[in-house]
Amino acid sequence: MIKTIGIRREDKNEWERRVPLIPADVLELKEKYGITSIVQPSDIRIFTNEEYENAQARVDENLSDADVVFAVKEIPTQLLEKEKTYVFFSHTIKGQPYNMKMLKRLMELKCNLIDYERMSDNHNARLITFSLYAGIAGMIETLHAFSQKIKLQNYNSPFDTLKQAYQYNSEAQAKEEIKKMGWEISKNGIPKGLHPLTIGLSGYGNVSKGAQSILDLLPIKSITPAQLREGLNPDEMDNHFLYKTVFKEQDMVTPIEGVFGLQDYYDHPEKYKSIFNDYLPELKILLNCVYWTEQYPRIITRKNLENLAAKENNRGLQVIGDISCDINGSIEITRESTMPDNACYTYFAEKDDFENGIQKSGCTVMAIDNLPCEFPKEASSSFSLELKGFVENIVSADFKKGFQDLSLVDEIKKALILQNGSLTPDYRYIADFL
Repeated sequence: MIKTIGIRREDKNEWERRVPLIPADVLELKEKYGITSIVQPSDIRIFTNEEYENAQARVDENLSDADVVFAVKEIPTQLLEKEKTYVFFSHTIKGQPYNMKMLKRLMELKCNLIDYERMSDNHNARLITFSLYAGIAGMIETLHAFSQKIKLQNYNSPFDTLKQAYQYNSEAQAKEEIKKMGWEISKNGIPKGLHPLTIGLSGYGNVSKGAQSILDLLPIKSITPAQLREGLNPDEMDNHFLYKTVFKEQDMVTPIEGVFGLQDYYDHPEKYKSIFNDYLPELKILLNCVYWTEQYPRIITRKNLENLAAKENNRGLQVIGDISCDINGSIEITRESTMPDNACYTYFAEKDDFENGIQKSGCTVMAIDNLPCEFPKEASSSFSLELKGFVENIVSADFKKGFQDLSLVDEIKKALILQNGSLTPDYRYIADFL
């Protein structure tokens, strides 16, 4: 039996140029497993129609012949087909209201839905993700926002020539430019008024690792959260370095009563409160890289920033790169997501109000929610490398069998949200949001 997959054209916005499977991997799937591919044509995709044709894929608007359709972002409701298997980031597992209509339609059509976000190993570590590139692009965007802000404050810095991530031809080009900035810092140092230049990262997963891969191209010294909390004496620190702090859960929250326990925090977040406010006077840049739901304490609140602004000679937080981008979430002042061509807005705690863009004072927020799009070729290649190993298992599965008898590997089975239009056991809670 010929197995056929479809690759949907991404059209959520002009920035979405990524693909779930690149041409080289499409060709490998055909040669190794006999899986044919139908690819929708696109004028903006990072890999051209011709590249897919050269990989022996059929470029066609119609994906009806495909047994499984792969995409990156959500698929518009009107394009969904009856009894089809779909694989994409559905953004439904938190009961997101903006996607419940799509989920209900998938149920009505008796479709199967597999979500990349839920593909994980035995330790629940995600297997197929763009997170690394969210961190890479997010770090560059945040440093760029900081460079523009301090320029308004009349500082010349080594970051003056830094561009936004999407303005580089490649990840490699961006990294080479950042290395040059690092050499300049090593030679000439950070301006006195900005020293010590402290950068914090909340979280230590793939997003944080991606961000740190950029930051570590610069001359960096690591300091602990405890050192940051105690206060930093500029005269005792070297202005030829930047100072990095990585925050783990126990650094950001404390139990209301008793002692901290990581599993207890995951199981009972309501028993904990944020202590991140303690770090804000000494922190100039924050990269927010944590997964968050409403049950968990916020990292930064409006009240925290109001208290910070009221401090005499405040030299604290200037820029937040909210890579997680949960609206009114772990960073309460993240009021909306942004696009690369209008990446930032600024919050003024004194008047509890916002202004668009990067402003001289206030706390500037970078809240691009599709950061991996800024390096679409590298991000797609990395994603496809991980995904291709599961494609044959997905396309060969008989979804008409009972859930227990499905011949899906565990990594995929735990990501199956819908089977023949019904919520699978781990996802029945979503019915409450429908």
